[in-house]
Amino acid sequence: MTKKTDKESSNSWTGPAAIAGAAIGSAALAAALLYSSRRKERAEKAKPKPPVEPIDTD
Repeated sequence: MTKKTDKESSNSWTGPAAIAGAAIGSAALAAALLYSSRRKERAEKAKPKPPVEPIDTD
């Protein structure tokens, strides 16, 4: 019985650690997606628009 309790006590932190790791990983992924989308929006705003030539009318 001592082997079973030793094994349980040594692995008691793996479940919460896996959950914490998944939460951190998903938060990092969400942050990366938000960051990249904001960079794309800023790059599109910074692009100079081509000058609009007035229409020649006679």
